[in-house]
Amino acid sequence: MLQLFFTIAFSAAPLVLYIPPIRSLNLFVETMEDMCRESRTYTNRVYPRLREAWGRIMDCILCNTR
Repeated sequence: MLQLFFTIAFSAAPLVLYIPPIRSLNLFVETMEDMCRESRTYTNRVYPRLREAWGRIMDCILCNTR
């Protein structure tokens, strides 16, 4: 039983490195919101071009003609 406990404990330990502590989530969320806010103007300008390019690629792959 002790071996099972240590096996589970040491297999779950690396997961702690990937999950931020609760007190850091607010800073993380705030940082992500700032990044989204700052990149919004660039994304709005590029997105229509990407959508058009993706449409052309899919038309070419699927052999659709307009």
